[in-house]
Amino acid sequence: MANICFDGVQRLFRQNGKEFLALKDVNLEVHDREFVAIVGPSGCGKTTCMRMAAGLEHPSSGSVSVDGEVVRRPGPDRAVVFQAFALFPWKSVWDNVEFGLVSLGIDSAERRRRIEHYIGLMGLAGYEHAFPHQLSGGMQQRVAIARAYVLDPKVLLMDEPFGALDAQTRVVMQEELVRLARQHPRTVLFITHAVEEAVYLADRIVVMTGRPGTVREIVDVKALRDAEHWDRHARIEDVMDEPSFVHLRSHVWKLLRDTQGGSVH
Repeated sequence: MANICFDGVQRLFRQNGKEFLALKDVNLEVHDREFVAIVGPSGCGKTTCMRMAAGLEHPSSGSVSVDGEVVRRPGPDRAVVFQAFALFPWKSVWDNVEFGLVSLGIDSAERRRRIEHYIGLMGLAGYEHAFPHQLSGGMQQRVAIARAYVLDPKVLLMDEPFGALDAQTRVVMQEELVRLARQHPRTVLFITHAVEEAVYLADRIVVMTGRPGTVREIVDVKALRDAEHWDRHARIEDVMDEPSFVHLRSHVWKLLRDTQGGSVH
């Protein structure tokens, strides 16, 4: 089991001698092996939620827990993928993917088995000895995702992982992530400013209000996706042409437009 629970979470920041409330009374549960996306206006605290789940920040009040244990620090049960690829530029693809396994003390035979599996799964076979500067942005993010999955984490935390990619590469990576999420389900908390991306990827979408951010509405995508059989489509553009997809996208956009506190980013 790998549930993430936000219980009455508030986050107060101090800046230039002033205080401001970034998050207020956030209550949310991400269920085991559920893919949840958070969308909301710029500055609503989306990334702060992710960082608290990762143990990189802490609530000013309330708690964030994983499997009933309060999150106090980063841990191997939670892997993070950032928008910036965050690869070691002096390490090869293989060595980047292997890094966390070495830190965990996994034996060499098991490391090789896992690395070969995820390098193949992410379409990186043949690039094992390449360095990040020799790869496109999309391929670098594939390496970052492989590095996260290879640790076999209970929870995957993704902070706008495709935000730095060009439009065509972003679509390809969205399709790859859907495939990976179906074949190797994890509890995923996915931060994005792109509504179509959230509707395409997520089981549920959490719509946040403007600052101070709180949960305005949680939109169930999975029930509609399963009823309308979106997964029969191999290409994202075919899914997005479905009338049910268009309707749900419009609903989320309306929630965001009606949300006060800034533009959607």
